[in-house]
Amino acid sequence: MIARLRGTLIEQLSDRLVVECGGVGYDVQVPESVAFQLGALGDEVCLWIRHIVREDGMFLYGFASAQDRQLFDMLREVKGCGPKTSLALLATLGVESVALAIREADHRALARAPGVGPRLAERIAIELRDAVANLGVSTGPGKASVVPVNEDDGVVSALLALGYRRTEAEAA
Repeated sequence: MIARLRGTLIEQLSDRLVVECGGVGYDVQVPESVAFQLGALGDEVCLWIRHIVREDGMFLYGFASAQDRQLFDMLREVKGCGPKTSLALLATLGVESVALAIREADHRALARAPGVGPRLAERIAIELRDAVANLGVSTGPGKASVVPVNEDDGVVSALLALGYRRTEAEAA
């Protein structure tokens, strides 16, 4: 299975990217926030990938960090919340807001995403409340942020997301 891609960004749409790695272009579905934070065409990018094989095809879903991918995986485990719905949640609300909404059982916030009705929103909040706590979600006044575990600042996190080794990132 494909876990991470590092390569050149050769096509960029709002919900998908094509990343060329070793002469092969990988079509990766991403939340809109990821699509435009990675840079311009021709830039080197690094994505954390969830490779899903189904009867009707193989699909790659890309994320800015392993933690984002983990939240996507947790959402997919909830009955009625498949890959498209999980991606829609992350694209509509953002990773931090999804985690905060789950932690605070904010069904209305979760139900704003396309394909998420009141019952599914409630199920997500109930089933994932404890699991989201293990992601390191921190709630400040009025805003949530996902806190990387054992990382002192955002620079280390960004370098790790770009594919640097932890020792290299901490030295920088």
